[in-house]
Amino acid sequence: MRLLTSLLLSAAATLTQAARPFLEEPETGQTTTFANVSSSESSLPNLEDVWALSDFQHIAERHMNTTAYTYYRAAAAGEFSYRNNLETFARLRLRPRVMRNINNISASLPTPILNHTFSAPFFIAPAARAGYAHPDGELALVRAAAEENILYIPSDLSSRSKADIQSARAEGQVLFQQLYLDPLNTTATTLQIREAESLTFQALILTVDSPANNVRHRAWRYGVGSADDALTSLTWDQWAELQATTRLPIIPKGIQTWEDAVIAHSYGVRAIYLSNHGGRAVDTSPSPLEVAIEIHQNAAWIFDEVEVWADGGVRYGTDVLKFLALGVKAVGLARPFMYANVYGEDGVRKAAQLLKREVMLDAANAGIGDLKQMNSSWVDVEGFPNAWGMR
Repeated sequence: MRLLTSLLLSAAATLTQAARPFLEEPETGQTTTFANVSSSESSLPNLEDVWALSDFQHIAERHMNTTAYTYYRAAAAGEFSYRNNLETFARLRLRPRVMRNINNISASLPTPILNHTFSAPFFIAPAARAGYAHPDGELALVRAAAEENILYIPSDLSSRSKADIQSARAEGQVLFQQLYLDPLNTTATTLQIREAESLTFQALILTVDSPANNVRHRAWRYGVGSADDALTSLTWDQWAELQATTRLPIIPKGIQTWEDAVIAHSYGVRAIYLSNHGGRAVDTSPSPLEVAIEIHQNAAWIFDEVEVWADGGVRYGTDVLKFLALGVKAVGLARPFMYANVYGEDGVRKAAQLLKREVMLDAANAGIGDLKQMNSSWVDVEGFPNAWGMR
């Protein structure tokens, strides 16, 4: 009888895990508030009614046409990595401290990234086809980034030309540029690098986590996936050869293990960018937060010797704080800003303002008086569960 009961409980647990529901974001009233949003421009809610980054996704899903929205939302295969990117933050608990001086938190928000100082420790990460959300496309993102003094990294697959993007810059505004390179086509690679130099981009963000077409069932189903199955090989020695051809730092984007972080450091990179391509490259890859924890556990010195950036699933101020506590210097967000771009520049600015406010308030409530002094004691690394949160 005891054995039968044990088997039944085990089976029930398995079924529960298999049927575990996934919430894109918890329901906090968005469904009702944004019930009347449609493709009509006049149906867009007032920005005063937007309280969270997740609100922009609710609005974008209802306002954009299905194909365009799917392009942004799609992820690899069963989208387990996409879901894990979002859910992993809830599995890493904060350890708030009390009775601390928190009066000067706002003064600690400005963050240097490759010696360029921005107003916050987060940035607009590269995401393709900003024109799917708004006619201004990347231009709205450039202008909003300038107004909020945050870093923007335009995608290599932009709706607007690189020249148009640079022409929209404010005086003195710093932009980095994402690149997809084919090391076998040295002529095209050289032209890309020289173009970036001539347009005064200050760094090149080289995507290294997507050397092949990605298995994206959702994207293929809606006609926004790629049919190109060519393979593109890029080695660390080839990275070094590319770096030797330009004064611009070439930053590898897509580091997903502590071992590769160590290799990147050994090659002298100026920064290491943790990313799994927003869960769009290979499914069941670890979330960047998990990779940051892995580095903290196996090669914590990395954070002291080279800038580490990360993106993936960030939606809240507490998400940013958890990355900072582990040693990450700058935190990227892509989809939230793309969804906010349905409003153009005003929406992107609102998204940046919301996140700045959340970072400050969450830091205060966690007893963090200075973001630059954060360390891993503010997060429960030892109690962090792995294996997709199921122990």
